Amino acid sequence: MPFWNKERLSPSQIIILGYFLLILCGTGLLMLPFTTRDGLGAGFGDALFTATSAITVTGLVVHDTMRYWSWFGQAVILLLIQMGGLGVISMAVAVAVLAGQKIGFRMRWVMQESISAPHLAGIVRLTGFIFRTVLTVELLGAALLALRFCPQMGLGQGLWMALFHAVSAFCNAGFDLMGAVQPYSSLTAWGADPLVCLVIALLITLGGIGFLTMHDVRSCGRHFRRYSLQSKLVLLCSAALTAGGFLFFFFFEFQREGWGMNAPEAALSALFQSVSPRTAGFNSVDLSALSPLSQFVTILLMLVGAAPGSTGGGFKVTTLAVLLLAFMAIFLHRNDVRGFGRRLPDMALRKASGIFLCYLLLFLSGGMLLSALDELPLMTAFFESASAIATVGLSLGATPHLSDESRIIVMALMYFGRVGGLTVLFAVSSGMRQDGFRYPAEDVAVG
Repeated sequence: MPFWNKERLSPSQIIILGYFLLILCGTGLLMLPFTTRDGLGAGFGDALFTATSAITVTGLVVHDTMRYWSWFGQAVILLLIQMGGLGVISMAVAVAVLAGQKIGFRMRWVMQESISAPHLAGIVRLTGFIFRTVLTVELLGAALLALRFCPQMGLGQGLWMALFHAVSAFCNAGFDLMGAVQPYSSLTAWGADPLVCLVIALLITLGGIGFLTMHDVRSCGRHFRRYSLQSKLVLLCSAALTAGGFLFFFFFEFQREGWGMNAPEAALSALFQSVSPRTAGFNSVDLSALSPLSQFVTILLMLVGAAPGSTGGGFKVTTLAVLLLAFMAIFLHRNDVRGFGRRLPDMALRKASGIFLCYLLLFLSGGMLLSALDELPLMTAFFESASAIATVGLSLGATPHLSDESRIIVMALMYFGRVGGLTVLFAVSSGMRQDGFRYPAEDVAVG
């Protein structure tokens, strides 16, 4: 694998370049004549947008996936989703292992950077665990969904629908094949079906907590105290966000008369609406019918996203957890940022602050540009911007009608959101001279 032996490329630069090359390959495949139902193939712009959305596991589309793409085109999109969800480097390591090649130190280093692993030791074994977990979870999810789809759609179509949605859900991609019912309808036709909604929500959650957390759960079982601090923060913060979102949507949104839901239907919709924005992109209700407050809450859930080393995007739940712990340290007049009996290093707080500010600036600037270029309402523009930067895929219906300039902005946001804020910052700053001294300290009044 000569590409990975380029000594001048840092791990961050390799990750960024890998995603870029994979997007170009996906674009070329989607431009083939037999990828679309009309036999003409997609144009470069449509193919590039769809490939970017699939590789970044976002789910924003300019054409309904079921109605526009042929079976082969859908298969290409599914393959891109799977590679994007696992990560370009994870796929490269898997190919090298299957080919019998030895995984050198540099490749292990890049792999560690790709999945945000804390240690270099055991990284190849961890990769094997990731692939076994992905295969098992996706096949189980597909089997459960097939129980519903096969009786209604036939064996062949039902199995394909089950597999496609299981992979898309676990990879937090949000692509769907429900356009046969109504274009861009996502799971709205199945919003009252507990089996479909709960299986999809479970797959989203498992993909979103991250492979390192799943490895901790497998190794330590019910002994929560043995989990790493990162896994504890991921599980606690994810549970709090899901519970908080569920309570909000159940009591303040789906109890409104306009929805006409009974209590079980409202509970199911509220649970799904609290899970999907982080960061899957499926919706079981019409998002445009949500109140402005609910749309704003959805934007907040999208921006937080999933966990590091997961298939989801966003500025990550651990970033939010570190910032909240720092706030508690200030409020309680502590000298250190603490959590679960551990002290967080200052670098963790600096990284969290930098990532949060970077995502916030990109989200705001992206939304304002979309609003200015296409004259979109601010709520709609910010919704699309948050969905892109957090690689969610939820939309208020504006994406298919965006101008070419706005599509470029959305693609850039999706790309940045998938490769990660730290990866981009480290790639840009790689090779810069590091100062070997420290300036004198001087305090600055803040707040």
